[in-house]
Amino acid sequence: MTKYIFFSGKGGVGKTTMASATAIHCAMEGKKTLIVTTDPASNLADVFEQKIGHKITPIKGIDNLYAMEINPDEATREYKEKIIAPFREVMPDDVIASIDEQLSGPCTTEMASFDRFIDFMEGDEYDVIVFDTAPTGHTIRLLELPVDWSKHIEESAKGSGQTCLGPVQTIQESKEKYDRATSLLKDRERTNFIFVMRPEDLSLYETIRASKELETIGIKSGEIIINGILPEEVCEIDFFKKKYESQQQVIKETEKAINKMKRHMFLRNSEVKGINALKGVAEELFKGVKPKFIEEIRMPQVSAPALEKPDINRLWLPGKDTKALFFTGKGGVGKTTVSCIAALYTAQKGLKTLLVTTDPAAHIGEVLDVKVGSTPMKVAENLYAVMVDQEEAFREYKEKVLNDARGKYSEDMLSAMEEELNSPCTEEMAAFNKFIQFIEGKEYEVIVFDTAPTGHTLRLLSLPFDYAKQVEIMVSSQEALKAKEATQNRFREIIDILKDKERTVFSLVLYPESTPIMESYRAMLDLREAGIETQLVIANMVLPEEVCSNYFFKNRRQLQVKYLKEIKERFGLPVLQFPLMQEEIKGMELLRKAVMNL
Repeated sequence: MTKYIFFSGKGGVGKTTMASATAIHCAMEGKKTLIVTTDPASNLADVFEQKIGHKITPIKGIDNLYAMEINPDEATREYKEKIIAPFREVMPDDVIASIDEQLSGPCTTEMASFDRFIDFMEGDEYDVIVFDTAPTGHTIRLLELPVDWSKHIEESAKGSGQTCLGPVQTIQESKEKYDRATSLLKDRERTNFIFVMRPEDLSLYETIRASKELETIGIKSGEIIINGILPEEVCEIDFFKKKYESQQQVIKETEKAINKMKRHMFLRNSEVKGINALKGVAEELFKGVKPKFIEEIRMPQVSAPALEKPDINRLWLPGKDTKALFFTGKGGVGKTTVSCIAALYTAQKGLKTLLVTTDPAAHIGEVLDVKVGSTPMKVAENLYAVMVDQEEAFREYKEKVLNDARGKYSEDMLSAMEEELNSPCTEEMAAFNKFIQFIEGKEYEVIVFDTAPTGHTLRLLSLPFDYAKQVEIMVSSQEALKAKEATQNRFREIIDILKDKERTVFSLVLYPESTPIMESYRAMLDLREAGIETQLVIANMVLPEEVCSNYFFKNRRQLQVKYLKEIKERFGLPVLQFPLMQEEIKGMELLRKAVMNL
């Protein structure tokens, strides 16, 4: 029977590398293996150095190995066609059009990707299927879906027979499929969950938190991979010696906090890309073979490019209207830390600033070293912080919609509305509604958004476009038209604010390596397609030249210099550099030191 291996963890910890190396190992043992990514901002093709896409593709150079990147748009088209196709020959065109409209809601995209994901858990063509998942918060959401949707379909069948995914009768088979998937996810004989983490406090915190969340839905993780450990022999100077000691302390804390099997993986001084590099990772992961570090610099010596120093006062400080600053990028590049630094910077300029996180795996509280809740709280002079809590936002949103409707509509209509609101996809809209309230408000002069990793940020920002479109195609009673018109106008205003370069600044955070650059560049193009122009690139964790005194760190520094040059040429935008700090930034004191670097 097929075995399923899930890789999860905070963004940027090396999930894709570990998942790819595991898939190679299984294939080389003679097992027919498929690696599937469910990350909307997948970099599987970058790691294997070949085109993959939304189809099962053989991996060149490795027998028995196949890969696929689930494309949300393609999955949605396939999902809609699967539901509509049986009705095309027996139903008139207007009924088909009505079903198609019902399936045009934003939640269909989420469900379609998940439906495609479950398809792989239904067949027996492969001996092993490796799932390279999105960063933790979204992985947990994905794994909760079969439980949520099964319940929603069941409740709708007893009521109106309608769901936001269409009539119950058209998706009844899905409920049985979701129930089977739930059972399989909990089967420890066939399903293994592996958390990948870095030897850092924030990564440990995220791993413990996510592991507990999975256990609440009956899924237990099987093992932990601690990735990116500094080799002791190359940490002879104080800067890296201190980082090495800090890592070792976190490894000891992990041993105490998590009673599961652990594998330790060393940081390399060269890129992990291509089959040969991945084979080396697999040897370390499964056979404990220590990597051979490159002892000479293989690339031509290049000096760091002259990067234009951005005018951050012009970019970050407001004119007459509230300024919204968005920081996005691949998971693990330091978006949260950079967002906290930017928020503290504007607060120190005397501007009332709100720091908002929209990341389901948020840890701004750990960076600020205070507990951040769902109500804005003061954390420093002029600085406030808040976390968008999806469940709380959902309760508030549902209550507001029903309260507004009471007295205007019949009891039958209210019941139908409540049934519709109980759909899992309403949570996404509720969180977005909370998010845009901060943009609409006038209480703060600057609002800094620490967003989820790139693919999910783009999904969040596409919501006003999706819902505005959905409102346009909905047909309902005359009394509902005014409410819909108001909703349309509200979304248009939000879209206008997001597109206004004077009121909103989008910054891409990355570190100078191939995968974050490629992902950020794709994000810039996707934002441009939506009419939003990126204005700043932040190159984070840049190695200070003066501390790179041995072959190991000189190699890593030379790689970064090469990619800093590529960033300048590829993006054509001002680049703000943040150096790698000796200590992990936690608390206001270290944040203030970081602000001084601006």
